[in-house]
Amino acid sequence: MGSERISLRIGLTGGIGSGKSTVAALLEGRGALLVDTDAIARRLSAPGGAALPALRAQFGPDCIDRADGGLDRVWMRAQAFADPAVRLQLEAILHPLIRDETEQFARAGVDAACVVFDVPLLVESDRWRDRVDRVLVVDCPEEVQVARVARRSGWTPDEVRRVMAQQAPRPLRRAAADAVIDNRGDSLDALRTVIDVLWKHWMAVDR
Repeated sequence: MGSERISLRIGLTGGIGSGKSTVAALLEGRGALLVDTDAIARRLSAPGGAALPALRAQFGPDCIDRADGGLDRVWMRAQAFADPAVRLQLEAILHPLIRDETEQFARAGVDAACVVFDVPLLVESDRWRDRVDRVLVVDCPEEVQVARVARRSGWTPDEVRRVMAQQAPRPLRRAAADAVIDNRGDSLDALRTVIDVLWKHWMAVDR
């Protein structure tokens, strides 16, 4: 990583509906530089995004949203869920671009307390474990995931479960973690307390 590497890099992950974004925001509020890989992917595939030429060349004009000229995410999601080969092709285009942008953000955060990489598929990827010092997993029971996502998105439970089936199972994520935050409840104060304890511990160990 060179001389610019900061003291601590945290890879944050969790299944859909686990509350990972809430944890990310709380860590950011404590002084972490947050690098959101989903946001980077959306920017790369938005109108004028750097990934669009390669996406169009790989998947054809059907992948482009006629309304705004960006990636048609609904169409792309359906194709990727239906065919694992399509998902791999999509990842082969996006992941190198995401990697380059995340490193640019991380270098900009040399003075931050730490960098938190918000990576939904960290455990599923073989590209991330050696790029972070700690893996933090946000976890909750599957029925809680389904209820949360259905409530906020309007998806049916079956639609939520199809997305969950594309993600690593909970035991695999937990096994990859240096720390697990159990976020089955809805108390923000309780979650804040857990994060405070973990933050103080990791900052003391790695400073």
